[in-house]
Amino acid sequence: MNEVSNPVSGLLLVVAVALVDAEGRVLVQQRPPGKPMAGLWEFPGGKVEPGEVPEAALVRELAEELGIEAEPGALTPIAFASETLGARHLLLLLYRADAWQGTPEPRHASALRWVHPAAMRALAMPPADVPLVDALERLLSSSVSA
Repeated sequence: MNEVSNPVSGLLLVVAVALVDAEGRVLVQQRPPGKPMAGLWEFPGGKVEPGEVPEAALVRELAEELGIEAEPGALTPIAFASETLGARHLLLLLYRADAWQGTPEPRHASALRWVHPAAMRALAMPPADVPLVDALERLLSSSVSA
């Protein structure tokens, strides 16, 4: 199979995680003042750097943003979102994690909040995160009813 270079110029690959606690709540963080979309609530995560695989990028971002450790094998891909951002295009990959080491702290956020997916609809979120809430709610409700 021949490798083809990515024809999409300005593609921004971002990873995020739904950390799920024993009560089925998900951790969201609030974007700090001075950042784009300040005040909005989002899934923790960040940009995939050149040469990184998504899972390694997410492990790095969790350590940087929340001060927690996660194993790449403990991350389960669950959904993605695609959103145009001016001249760039965002591809957001959402993973689920049920196990990590440490207690999350808001190192790069104004605040953290544990919420049930249905309650996320009342939060102001970035456009790319909004469609992921439906996928997450379906996934968590099916695992609760199973």
